Amino acid sequence: MNQKIIKLVVSIILVMIFSCDEPETVVTNIIHPDGSVTRKIEMRREGGDFDINNIQVPLDSTWVISESLEISDKGDTTWVKMAEKLFKNTDELNLAYKTDTGCNSHLKRHAEFQKNFRWFNTIYRFSETVEKKLRFGYPLSDFMNKEELLWYYSPENYTVSKMNGPDSLIYKPISDSIEKKEEEWFFRSLVAEWAGEFRERTGKQTGESLSADTIKKWEDNFMRMIKTHDKDFDSLWKSGFILSEVIGSQTAVTFKTEADSAISVVEDKILAQFAAYSVKAFMPGKLISSNGFADSSNTVLWPVSDDFFLTENYEMWAESKVPNIWAWIVSGVFVVFVITGLILRKNKGG
Repeated sequence: MNQKIIKLVVSIILVMIFSCDEPETVVTNIIHPDGSVTRKIEMRREGGDFDINNIQVPLDSTWVISESLEISDKGDTTWVKMAEKLFKNTDELNLAYKTDTGCNSHLKRHAEFQKNFRWFNTIYRFSETVEKKLRFGYPLSDFMNKEELLWYYSPENYTVSKMNGPDSLIYKPISDSIEKKEEEWFFRSLVAEWAGEFRERTGKQTGESLSADTIKKWEDNFMRMIKTHDKDFDSLWKSGFILSEVIGSQTAVTFKTEADSAISVVEDKILAQFAAYSVKAFMPGKLISSNGFADSSNTVLWPVSDDFFLTENYEMWAESKVPNIWAWIVSGVFVVFVITGLILRKNKGG
């Protein structure tokens, strides 16, 4: 791994640690049949009070807010802030996202609610989506299989318990495989983003060299340079050697400025601060499907981590159903009426 990218990764970590001193936050959405949403936020942090600008989701003075202090047997202090608000519909919730000033306000997030009548049941669907950060990166599914993807998107407490449990020898190879594939996916996607940004800046000036096959070749060349010149990557990039090896010497001389600009754009996207949190949902009726992690109480949980929406929109969705009692009654009465009619007709005919 080259020094330039090591510096980039270290910078990401520092930004996450110091730029957003966020509390441990769980957002709970209680979905009502009419499409309204009661949103509850539980925030916990050790020591000090809360800065509203460090909270991961929209929160302002229109919420009902309460605060408390917990002291453990060891004397550790935990501040707890609870907030609750009823949103009439997802449009109101989306407006809150648009006007958010918290540490994740740069993210594009939106919620959707659907209600479908199907005679015997009414189907409800609720989703929240975080839009992707990179436009040209690769889907994670190009690198991981279904089992690895399930593990990757699992809540941290789930994976930690498995790794520390009696079957740890089974899960360790999965974890190790994911770590290697994640690194390949991450850097491949950064290179693809650079190539895409560079392509937009040069427009049609490079002619046929912007074919899909050529772009792929540039990406492969870039990855080869990263792996081969790990110690002197910075100096070789500044000298123009790396760029010449990636896109050709003539193109490199002509478009050095555009290539540098493309790298700066990618760095800005990656370095945008993000504070992780968790989302829960309670659906009306019986939960029937979800891409989250459901428990016995029909509560669905999703962790929200920045890697989850690096190259793809991260949609958290759940579906439930509520029986239409009146429809069952009407259908039952109709069936009884038909059967009774047939019996009377048969008796009359006899």
